[in-house]
Amino acid sequence: MIFFIEEINKDPVLLPNISLGYRILNSCASPITSLRAALTLASGLIDIGSSSPCPPAISALIAEAESSQSITVAGTLGPFHLPIVSYFSSCACLSDRVKYPTFFRTIPSDYFQAKALAALVKRFGWQWIGVIQSDNDYGRNGILAFTEEVKKFGVCIAFVGKILRTYTMDKILDVVEMIKQSTVKVILAFVQESDFYPLMTEIVKQNITGIQWIASESWITAPRPSTPEIYQSFGGTVGFVVKSMTILHLKPFLTSINPYENPGGAFVRDFWETVVGCRPVFPGEDTGTESINNKCTGNETLLDFQHMFFNVTDLRVGYNVYKAVYAIAHALHQLVFCQPVGEKTLRPCLNISEIQPKQVTDHLKRVNFRNKFGENVFFDKNGNPPAYYDMINWQLIEGQVQHVTLGHFASDANGTYQLNVQEDDIIWRTGKTVPTSLCSNICPIGTRKAQIKGKPTCCFDCIPCANGTIANLTGAAECTPCPQEYWSNDRKDECIPKFIEFLTYQEPMGIAITVVSLLGASLSLATGIGFIRYIETPVIKASNSELSCFLLFSLFLCFLCPLTFIGRPTVWTCMLRHTTFGVTFALCISCVLGKTIVVVTAFKATCPGNNTATKFGPAQQRIIVCSCTVVQIVICILWLKVNPPFPDMVFRYSNKKIVLECNPGSEAAFYIVLGYIGLLAIVCLALAFLARKLPDNFNEAQFITFSMLIFCAVWITFIPAYISSPGKFTVAVETFAILSSAFGLFISIFAPKTYIILIKPEQNTKRHVMGKCPRLGSCASSSVQLLTACGCELFGRFNMPSLFKQGDIMIGGIYPVFNNEIISISTFEREPPKVKCAEFDLRAFRWTQVMIFTIDEINKDPALLPNISLGYRIFDSCASPTNALRAAFTLVSGQEDIGSSSPCPPAISAIIAEAESSQSIAVAGTLAPFQLPIVSYFSTCACLSDRVKYPTFFRTAPSDYFQAKALAELVKRFGWQWIGVIQSDNDYGRNGILAFTEEVKKFGVCIAFVGTVLRTYTMDKILNVVEMIRQSTIKVILAFVPEGDFYPLMTEIVKQNITGIQWLASESWITAPRPSTPEIYHAFGGTVGFVVQKMAMPNLNPFLTSISPYKDPSAAFVRDYWETVVGCRPVLPGEDTGTEATHNICTGNESLPENIFFKVSELRVVYNVYNAVYAIAHALHQLLFCQPVGEKTVRPCLNISEIQPKQVTDQLQSVNFRNKFGENVFFDKNGNPSAYYDMINWQLIDGKVQHVTLGHFASDANGAYQLNIQEEDIIWRMGKTVPTSLCSNVCPMGTRKAQIKGKPTCCFDCIPCADGTIANLTGAAECTPCPPEYWSNGRKDKCVPKMIEFLTYHEPMGIAITVVSLLGAFLSLATVISFIRYRETPVIKASNSELSCFLLFSLFLCFLCPLTFIGRPTVWTCMLRHTTFGVTFALCISCVLGKTIVVVTAFKATCPGNNTATKFGPAQQRIIVCSCTVVQIVICILWLKVNPPFPDMVFRYSNKKVVLECNPGSEAAFYIVLGYIGLLAIICLVLAFLARKLPDNFNEAQFITFSMLIFCAVWITFIPAYISSPGKFTVAVETFAILSSGFGLLICIFAPKCYIILIKPEKNTKRHVTVNFKQHT
Repeated sequence: MIFFIEEINKDPVLLPNISLGYRILNSCASPITSLRAALTLASGLIDIGSSSPCPPAISALIAEAESSQSITVAGTLGPFHLPIVSYFSSCACLSDRVKYPTFFRTIPSDYFQAKALAALVKRFGWQWIGVIQSDNDYGRNGILAFTEEVKKFGVCIAFVGKILRTYTMDKILDVVEMIKQSTVKVILAFVQESDFYPLMTEIVKQNITGIQWIASESWITAPRPSTPEIYQSFGGTVGFVVKSMTILHLKPFLTSINPYENPGGAFVRDFWETVVGCRPVFPGEDTGTESINNKCTGNETLLDFQHMFFNVTDLRVGYNVYKAVYAIAHALHQLVFCQPVGEKTLRPCLNISEIQPKQVTDHLKRVNFRNKFGENVFFDKNGNPPAYYDMINWQLIEGQVQHVTLGHFASDANGTYQLNVQEDDIIWRTGKTVPTSLCSNICPIGTRKAQIKGKPTCCFDCIPCANGTIANLTGAAECTPCPQEYWSNDRKDECIPKFIEFLTYQEPMGIAITVVSLLGASLSLATGIGFIRYIETPVIKASNSELSCFLLFSLFLCFLCPLTFIGRPTVWTCMLRHTTFGVTFALCISCVLGKTIVVVTAFKATCPGNNTATKFGPAQQRIIVCSCTVVQIVICILWLKVNPPFPDMVFRYSNKKIVLECNPGSEAAFYIVLGYIGLLAIVCLALAFLARKLPDNFNEAQFITFSMLIFCAVWITFIPAYISSPGKFTVAVETFAILSSAFGLFISIFAPKTYIILIKPEQNTKRHVMGKCPRLGSCASSSVQLLTACGCELFGRFNMPSLFKQGDIMIGGIYPVFNNEIISISTFEREPPKVKCAEFDLRAFRWTQVMIFTIDEINKDPALLPNISLGYRIFDSCASPTNALRAAFTLVSGQEDIGSSSPCPPAISAIIAEAESSQSIAVAGTLAPFQLPIVSYFSTCACLSDRVKYPTFFRTAPSDYFQAKALAELVKRFGWQWIGVIQSDNDYGRNGILAFTEEVKKFGVCIAFVGTVLRTYTMDKILNVVEMIRQSTIKVILAFVPEGDFYPLMTEIVKQNITGIQWLASESWITAPRPSTPEIYHAFGGTVGFVVQKMAMPNLNPFLTSISPYKDPSAAFVRDYWETVVGCRPVLPGEDTGTEATHNICTGNESLPENIFFKVSELRVVYNVYNAVYAIAHALHQLLFCQPVGEKTVRPCLNISEIQPKQVTDQLQSVNFRNKFGENVFFDKNGNPSAYYDMINWQLIDGKVQHVTLGHFASDANGAYQLNIQEEDIIWRMGKTVPTSLCSNVCPMGTRKAQIKGKPTCCFDCIPCADGTIANLTGAAECTPCPPEYWSNGRKDKCVPKMIEFLTYHEPMGIAITVVSLLGAFLSLATVISFIRYRETPVIKASNSELSCFLLFSLFLCFLCPLTFIGRPTVWTCMLRHTTFGVTFALCISCVLGKTIVVVTAFKATCPGNNTATKFGPAQQRIIVCSCTVVQIVICILWLKVNPPFPDMVFRYSNKKVVLECNPGSEAAFYIVLGYIGLLAIICLVLAFLARKLPDNFNEAQFITFSMLIFCAVWITFIPAYISSPGKFTVAVETFAILSSGFGLLICIFAPKCYIILIKPEKNTKRHVTVNFKQHT
């Protein structure tokens, strides 16, 4: 600024012979200090060391850098008209010429910068951005302008962070945390550099990178943040800055600054210390304790310093200061010399001492010059320069941050703004790749945006377009409906023509109809030919050959008729098909009708000489046929004439196809045609029915009856079928009806004749036709039973290994001894290989041994099945439904090579199977038709309780229906609302999860995901489930899977170290030994679940420990057991070991190690096997001995060989016994046992996983289920803390749940309750409306009473009404007193003193009436205010009416002897007043009697207040009262108007006219105002009307009289009153 002022002072053209001075003060970047500086400059002289005694005042002010300071200064100095020119304040608010009339600037307004930034955001498609603003006017107004601009482009603001240089570190850290938590990748910082720098350093410190920053002009080129350290987080920043300029001759001036040349220069020492790095000290100065090395020597120079301060090649704000100084100089030049710079200057036209700030301001507005750099400098009407910005990009070049210009933003010739960018040269934060910032990705084609509730418009889900709509552009807001003839393709991105459907000849239905139609026509034609060929035979003659030929011809046409229904409908085919059908069938039924009449009349003419038959000869028959057919032809012609059938496209049947069909045009005509045919058929049927008892040899009436019955049945069925059939099936139904009824007629009528003609020609004689048929006797046909002896032979054997023992009665067993079936691919070229199984399951092998142990125990029991031995045969299912079915077929198919000594071992009486539900479903479903009972020990699927599908299935493990209840109760108990589930991909998993889902839905629990696993799944599928678990936020997962299916997933979860999940287990794996290891516990520790109750069986241990391969070398599975438990493979003498390693072969001396296999203290599934065997044994005992176990047995009542599987099933259903452990064993009607579960918790104790029982789930005495848990002893996945699992946190009080679209019900936003509603509990689903008298408080958690409003005496309006009311009453009273005081004067006498006093008394009451409208409305005040108002005003207007009549009649009686006036004496006047008032009193009494006014609380005016007002009760009564007063007023007005030309000295009629005009005007205005005024203003309007009309009457009628009486008594004479009257008369 100093340099430019000195440059101007040296310029001979600009302000010649006038020097510019300056005074520069520091604002400390503070609005307060800026204001101090401005006031100092504007206030005048202080001690500045000036040589002049009175230096000139400041003419203009160049200030300030920041907008907040400029706002303060410009707003304060504006009233003094002192011009302020800013070089860096860009706030758009400073363009307000009302607030800042003297403000100018050489930097463009932020309004334009906001446009530039918005254009940049639009250019690169950033839809989701964050903003940081300075917490001052600059930041707020800048962001406001920017937000308004980007909203036009659909851009959303994710967050707004506020920053200020004076903010504490806590506030700065809050903004940093906001940035870290956000997903935005682009942030605009509209801040001043000094405000932003602390935040920038903190962002760099916390290493927050990857964000594309957009800068405002305030910091984009600032030197302090332009360092490599800041670049680490802010590299690639883009922004706009005002254009730069090079001012080369400025550098020598800058380098010449030296504190030694001007020791007293302000700020120079600070500058020197900052740039040079030492402090200048002058001789004699005290340096205090300052370090020696900080002192300057005095030899320092700035010429060799490389500092940005001296860089004059890229000046931006410096150039703005330059333009500001020159603009002021040009304004002063124009003011002083009265001409622009450059023109020939003669002399000043204004003395410098006369310069006023306002003049400088006015000339600044008109400044327009071209500076030395070729730029035009001027200001628009708001004090802004033209807008031009350079686009800057931060780039790191040779280790230095460079501000590279890569574009600009400016207006074009049309005044529109354009952004030009060199996109290829920009270095973004992500390199050369343009960053993206979207809340939601652009929706692909075929989808549309679905707004996420509670989120900005940029955040949306993409949902597929509905069927029939498409989106063929990405990012579609709505899907476009396809035209009616089109449908959307599968991708929903294109409309494709709908499939056109009609019945064609090429499709099977069309071919079938064509074939049947032609077949019928051929048969008709052949029959016709046959009839002609045998026309002379008795049968043909007896059947009326002519009508028969007509009938066959019509049937021929009927059979051809369906062909018109096939093919694409056209106008002609539509008309043809319906009319042809109608006419041909009418002809057909007419022929049948003729034949029927002939038959009936022929056989009824039984009396000799009866000639009835002759009346129906051939001529009459032809007439009948023709007339009946012609009627139908006429109907069809009318149909075609009025509203014919036409081809129609029908869209209602399907969205994807258009059905072309024939619209009948007139539905009525179509049904008339049908109805006429039906009428003919019914007549035929009735006539034929009359001849049902005619001779049987050839009774054609019977055949006609049959044919008509068929015909009527077909067409009665046709109507509903026709109406309900869609599309081309309508045509098919109609053609079916035509063909079936035609065939019915043809076969019923002509088949018997054809049969006789062609098959039985011997019966085609006159004798046979005319004779009687012999009576048929009863014949008995003996049924022949064909007995075929069949020998059954097995096609093949599965050759499955089994455990076998012969017994009198055999029980089968199927167990998953091996856990996996090795799948082999069948080529179907040779017999499939033998099934191979892997993964020996020690637990399942123990189940087989328990079955053997239990059978041995039963065989030793003398009470149970005495003298009868049980045998067994046990197979391995390999945990495969296919192999389980193989085992089941092997058991039921009979003998295989099993080494039995018996030539024919007994059949299997029952099967114990299977562990998994899928296998049990396969076996039970297959064997159900054979009535063979199956008892399962571990299949829990609820689906197996279906007695229709599985009638012979029983189980000793409770149904999953109960386990689902138990798991649901557990979830409810611990408040888990958001859980995941893993299910096995089989019936067990699917049905279990289905039952569980139905239960938890009752408690509002949501299922986040459903993962599916199976032991045969590939690793890819298992990894997909693992990834689903990893990506989910779920903390509780239920695994409803068998252990064999779940174990691969468990190992993968442990491998990937996925922890922190609380697992819930189904009974299938919660106690399984294989996963119960410390390794698995790492991820699954704390698992809880339910399992059937346990039992200790001490006697079982010796049996288990006695199992050895050396005892029975051929026993199946025992070698695998030995190898698994002992660890070596047993080899018997003579066996070849092959290449097997020696250390894997047993020596035969091994002892059994400790193993869970031998632990018999906590048996669960084993106990179920035990109960299953005993249940079957008890059923067999009851069957064989016809009594329960324990009762005295005499002898068997049934031979063992006679046992049938169904009998065993029936006995199993009724089994009920107490076992050795004291438990009752029985089955309910669905084959289920009683439900009881232990709750298990996985705990790690002494390095081993223990299954700790910490509760149970069972039914109580009432049949209800209860869950009992020792909660304090549970070890959860997180320790002793109960895990939580919620999709959304519980909504606090004052808010309600708002469902998130597309998410489950557990996922919701919490939105504040609407005004007038509250939520005083957490987690409210809906807000509760407050009662009408209450309103919600600010927190929306409590209803507070509404403010009650009514017009009171204490408020200004009430006081005003009271004062005016009392004033009116006082004036009325004073006027009455005056009238009494001067009653003998002529004016009073002439104005009818009696009526005047009455009128004044009524006015007195009218003025007091508004007082009843003030105060809290009550029942009495409400009735009083309205009735008082009505009666007093009726009295008032009645008095006026009396006065008006008296005046008019008095002055109209102008002829001598006219006695009209005598008819209206005082008595008549009193009658008028009283009668008119009494009418109003009667109306008011009726009003109070029928529906009186009452106090009412009105809520409609405001939500926060209750208005107490008087409800009129009956609106009609209220307006009748008003109307009656209005009627009296109008009569007064009309009468007074008649006397308008009476003498002027004292024409009371004129005053009455004026008063009535005022009265009517007030009350006409009152009606709309009364209706539209809210609350207490209704009362104010009514009182205003009362008072204004009262004052109108008082002033208009009595003011002139009072004026004469009190002010002009000289006119109160008889002469003055009567003079004009005499002239008039």
